[in-house]
Amino acid sequence: MKMPYFAVIGAGNGGQAIAGHLALKGFKVNLYNRTYEKLIPIIQKGGIELEGEVEGFGKLNLVTDDIGKAVKDVDMILVAVPASAHAMIAEELLPYLQRGQIVVLNPGRTGGALEVHNIFKKRSDLEVVVAETDTFIYACRSSNGKAKIYKIKDIVSVAAIPKDKTEEVVEILNIAFPQFVAAENVLETSFNNFGAIFHPAPTLLNAARIEATKGNFEYYREGISPSVAKILEKIDNERMMVAKALGVKTISAKRWLKESYNADGDTLYEAIQNTKAYVGLMAPDTINCRYIFEDVPMSLVPISSIGKEIGVKTPTIDAIIHLASVMHGKDYWEIGRTADKLGIRGMSPKEIIELVEGKRKEVATA
Repeated sequence: MKMPYFAVIGAGNGGQAIAGHLALKGFKVNLYNRTYEKLIPIIQKGGIELEGEVEGFGKLNLVTDDIGKAVKDVDMILVAVPASAHAMIAEELLPYLQRGQIVVLNPGRTGGALEVHNIFKKRSDLEVVVAETDTFIYACRSSNGKAKIYKIKDIVSVAAIPKDKTEEVVEILNIAFPQFVAAENVLETSFNNFGAIFHPAPTLLNAARIEATKGNFEYYREGISPSVAKILEKIDNERMMVAKALGVKTISAKRWLKESYNADGDTLYEAIQNTKAYVGLMAPDTINCRYIFEDVPMSLVPISSIGKEIGVKTPTIDAIIHLASVMHGKDYWEIGRTADKLGIRGMSPKEIIELVEGKRKEVATA
């Protein structure tokens, strides 16, 4: 298989890391970011400096704030922006997408591929594949053209709409990253979304500490105490209950830590404490952060909304959504990915599965 040509959408923590790493591996990579000012240090350097688990310099082919130029003639488009921006990016991509291109959300959070797939239906002539990962491949931090990769995950699941395109997506990704493996479908990647477990609740429950110290503490190892971990276990259980009602295979957060980071423990709290990749990862310096404005509407809301559709209660998840809405002064129930926005309102579990597997007839939307 030929060396794929990549475009990375988003020059944040993940975007800079994956663009730099791909370039260091010898791939042709374009990097797009909506805000030009963020690109200036990268343009001046000509690429991304990498440190941590990967060291070196990745020279980029193109760094631009023109999304049309960024994706022209590329094979695969890796979207590495907050899930709250997926719909906006999909709309911006819509006029420029070419037949046969693959768009991968890194990660999709919950329902990302479904949301983007719905938007792409506006072009009846469009034949592209939409895929999503269940998590981002790195634990990393990036700024000003420098990316530190703390840890590369051992396994990252990916799935596509339609399902029969998943193997093609995995084959291309595996040319660069052997860590990617095929999931059953995008419901599996959506419900094995562990940002939903590890991000909103610890941030909200540490709100006073974050505001008092500007996040000057280790988020996972200090912010997730035994009591906080018990709440995470409840959220995790509700997530798995909704997935089970859909016939979706999921794993627990504790098992995910073992598979992704080889971290183990008798409880979720112990497993978190034994995750070496979390050492040194500090808390956000404000509660106005992605752990809330991304993970609540784009992870917890769809789990809750789908649960309501199929008759599964999610009281702990609902409580976290309510607290986040109060703290931010926003209605995350309204902002978030509801069953309506995912295009699955009124569908049975069987019909939802037929949709993601490409067995349900669809029509272009206005």
